[in-house]
Amino acid sequence: MAIERVAIIGRGAVGLLYASLIEKNLGHSAVSFVMDGERYERHANESITINGEVCKIPTISEDEATPVDLVIFATKYGGFDRALMTADSLAGPQTAFISLLNGVISEKQIAQRFGWERTVLAVAQGMDAVFINNNLTFSHPGEIRFGASPQTEASAVNDIDDLFNRAGIAHVVEEDIQHRMWVKLMLNVGINQTCMVFGGTYGSATERASEQNRCFIAAMREARAVANSEGVAVTENDLTQMAELIASLDPHGMPSMAQDRINRKPTEVELFAGTILRLAKQHHLYVPTNQWLYEQVRQIEASYL
Repeated sequence: MAIERVAIIGRGAVGLLYASLIEKNLGHSAVSFVMDGERYERHANESITINGEVCKIPTISEDEATPVDLVIFATKYGGFDRALMTADSLAGPQTAFISLLNGVISEKQIAQRFGWERTVLAVAQGMDAVFINNNLTFSHPGEIRFGASPQTEASAVNDIDDLFNRAGIAHVVEEDIQHRMWVKLMLNVGINQTCMVFGGTYGSATERASEQNRCFIAAMREARAVANSEGVAVTENDLTQMAELIASLDPHGMPSMAQDRINRKPTEVELFAGTILRLAKQHHLYVPTNQWLYEQVRQIEASYL
């Protein structure tokens, strides 16, 4: 079944970036943002620009929504429970679901509500999007890597693959998507938290022999050890590739948690260091860098008050 109508829940950097590509290549009617009533009242009429152009992608309330062919979750994890409720109005018998949230747990929550048959596993990586003061800028749109869970219907993967081809969204269908998701989590544990705590950028975090670079790599190595203990074969080569990926991005760009610090917003530290700390305890692993990062992030968040 060709996917013709896409709803995106989450109008931040990731949601705006991919919505803009869908609109550009498939037309204005192909994509819309959907918000719960409270967020709609607060944000629906805000003026947003994408690389300097006014965003004209429609935003509707969940009360006005009807079932679509694909729901893309692009919220922060703190808003995910409410996003699942919003998705109720968008779900039909053939609706597919893909989550671009960080971490490795959101898909299970989607499947518990809507079933695994049309839910895929996914990560978004490599983009350099910065969203501050309602202005989104990016030069690298990155790519989406996705694949099937053991219970996902092959047609769901094929339908999303077809949509991404038509929409000009760079993507890879992964045979072992669990491995890719853990590699992305390893990257986020390193780059997001390091840049947030140090107030850094992609450039400062990859500067050789710097304290930021040491922290970035050490946090990833701890995440890699946890992945291995979970039975996922994340390798040192995977770590090197992720470090090189960050070094290839705009050195002035920054990941989402660093943007959260500028915008004085809560972070996704529980998805990153929080996950590593909980699993490390189960596997009796020592993860001091992630412990330090967790504590530092929480102190910075507390200073917002």
